[in-house]
Amino acid sequence: MEIPTGIIPAVRKMKEFELAIETPFDTVVFLETRISQLKSMIHYAKKANKNVLVHFDLIHGLKSDDYGMEFLVHEMKPDGILSTRGNVVTLAKKHQLLAIQRMFLLDSIALENNLKLINRIKPDCVEVLPGIMPSIIKQIYDKTNLPIIAGGLVTSSNDVKAAYDAGAIAVSTSRKNLWHLS
Repeated sequence: MEIPTGIIPAVRKMKEFELAIETPFDTVVFLETRISQLKSMIHYAKKANKNVLVHFDLIHGLKSDDYGMEFLVHEMKPDGILSTRGNVVTLAKKHQLLAIQRMFLLDSIALENNLKLINRIKPDCVEVLPGIMPSIIKQIYDKTNLPIIAGGLVTSSNDVKAAYDAGAIAVSTSRKNLWHLS
């Protein structure tokens, strides 16, 4: 799977699933789901020609170890994962999934520690949260040279534009009113 660009509908609830599938974008991300629902969600999303990313850390009933990743890869068949955990990103890369490292930035120490982690594990892409910090998005790109997805607290078209202007290649958002922006 190529690294996604544009808006990435982020599904938090089952009732949002159908809306996300109907958007014009190629990729959808499932933020929180039970393992028993995941296979059919992925199946229907792929049937609608969507690439599927799964937030590995938020799958209820799935353990974040090599066996959990093997189960996800062989039984669920997503195109990629997002995770805040370096070991999960490493496992995803081992299994040839698109591996996106999510980084929550609370302060400069969190930024420094996340940059060290990224340089060590070399994810395919980085998602910066909150995604409403254009100067930080640019700084992370300059230091890692990895594609950046802005996510978290993105609530308006101005936030989306600011993220793109700062160098983000995509914006993930659970705000349905932004799912049809081009």
